Amino acid sequence: MTELTQPLAAAPTETIAAGPPQVVESHSTSFSELIYARFEWWREQRRDDVRSSIKTAYDAAVAAFERQQGEIVSAYWCAHVESAVVLTRKKPSFPWSPPVFSFFRESDWSTHNSPEIACELHRCDELAVRAETVLTGVRQRICMQLVMASASHLLGLVDARAAHASAAVTSAALQQERAALTKAEAYYREAANGQAQMVYFSGMAVIAIAISIVAAVWLTISWASPVAALIAGAVGAVVSVIQRINTGKFTLEFDVGRPYALFLGGLRPLIGGAFAMAIAFAFSGGLLHLPVAANESTTDRRLALLVFSFFAGFSERWAQDTLTAVLPTARQ
Repeated sequence: MTELTQPLAAAPTETIAAGPPQVVESHSTSFSELIYARFEWWREQRRDDVRSSIKTAYDAAVAAFERQQGEIVSAYWCAHVESAVVLTRKKPSFPWSPPVFSFFRESDWSTHNSPEIACELHRCDELAVRAETVLTGVRQRICMQLVMASASHLLGLVDARAAHASAAVTSAALQQERAALTKAEAYYREAANGQAQMVYFSGMAVIAIAISIVAAVWLTISWASPVAALIAGAVGAVVSVIQRINTGKFTLEFDVGRPYALFLGGLRPLIGGAFAMAIAFAFSGGLLHLPVAANESTTDRRLALLVFSFFAGFSERWAQDTLTAVLPTARQ
């Protein structure tokens, strides 16, 4: 069992807003019940006659909570009222899967007179939900630890106010926590975008490979310019995305889920291949002319067509502008 005792600002007061419910050993314990059990145990430590039943109930509540939500890896418990934030780590269902981190908070009793702190704790909740849902692995762990650190410091400010700390000091510390949360949000966006890029690239690579295999089999039987252009266009689309990722100019909507990012990635080589085939048909139909001499070999003309097809997949805008430019000419 993880040690839960945290440094506390001051001893709790003798009166509580509401009496703790009796915690009994059960299959599950809610976070609120855990907080009540812990607060009762902490208050008991300040008494001369410590009742063993309180410690037993607290241990039972921790064990039941961890069975359901995972091991408690970090926690901050308010000293003056029943409020706390906890970070848990649940073991994965499969050996190769990363652990899942979850953030729990109950602080309404401590922040009802501190709306500015309650607002920042709500930001912690929102960021934790996004990180738990979208991120995986080490990125999720880092982001959740950042959220937990900010939430702990914010509750620490509540304890400091209860201990009559200076308002100026509390205000300055609150500003620092706002800045820390803003940095944590920036880290989340960067990590989520990078993770979405990996999913997007996976979908793109699978479709590009499938297109290349099918088209290559076709070309071994008989040469067809549109089929060759399809391969070149799909490869051009993949190279275009890789280049944009390397330059940091490729941003995705990462809160839509992995299946949608995978779907969008699969569409990219199809779109690039479609534009490349359109360019190939334009050359074959006489709408466009290859910039090669008429006496050049068939191989040279094919290579030139592949270059234009690759560029059509690489730059959809160029392909659109090229096709749009020749259409008025074709109608005359």
